[in-house]
Amino acid sequence: MSIPQWLDWAQRLQSIAQTGLHYDAQPFDRLRYEDVMQIAAEMLAAGSDTAVDEIKPLLRIDKGHTTPKIDVRGVVFQDDKILLVQEKLDNYRWTLPGGWADIGESAGVSVAREIYEETGYHARAVKLLALYDRNLHAHSPYQFHAYKAFFRCELLSDLREPDPRNVETGEVGFFGEDELPELSTARVTADQISRFFAHLRQPELPTDFD
Repeated sequence: MSIPQWLDWAQRLQSIAQTGLHYDAQPFDRLRYEDVMQIAAEMLAAGSDTAVDEIKPLLRIDKGHTTPKIDVRGVVFQDDKILLVQEKLDNYRWTLPGGWADIGESAGVSVAREIYEETGYHARAVKLLALYDRNLHAHSPYQFHAYKAFFRCELLSDLREPDPRNVETGEVGFFGEDELPELSTARVTADQISRFFAHLRQPELPTDFD
C-alpha cells in the first residue's frame, strides 16, 4: 500500500463513522460514531499538519453509506505528445485534465466536459485505459478513499475555445514522454503517464485495474 498507515486508519475510521451515522443509529451509538469521526479528524490533522477544526467539516461533506469517490481524467495524445494542464490549486504543477465525476453524468460524459472546461478542446472518450485505486499509487495523501478512471480521448477538432468560466487551470500544452513538466502528484503520477504512453504504442493493451 502506498499511503501511510495513519492515513489508511483515518480513512477507515471516517468510513465507519459516516456509514454508522447514516443508518439511523440509536442515541448512544450516535455518540460513539461521533467520537470515531473525531478521532479520524484528529489523525488526519496530525498527519497533515492541519487544524482539526479545518478537517472536521471536510469529513461531513459526504452523506450516506460510504463509497470511494470517482476522479475522471482525460488522456489525449497529439503527435506522440500528451495533453497536460496547469493546476492553479497546486502551485501551477501539471496534470491530465479532469476532476470529480458529476452526479447525473456518465463517466465518459464527465471526462469530456472536464477536458473542455480545463483546456478549451472538445473531445470524446474512446477507451477506459485504467481504473486505479488511489491508495495503491504514489499520490500525495488525501482524506478520502478514491478511484481514478483514466480515459483515452480523441479531440473532435484542433480548434481550442477556452471556457471563460475556468478558474481552476492555467496554461495548456502537449508534452513528449521525455519532457514532462513538474506534475501534480495528487492528480497523476509519472508512472501512470508512462503507462499511458505504453497504451499509445500498443493500442491492443487491455484496461488496467487494481
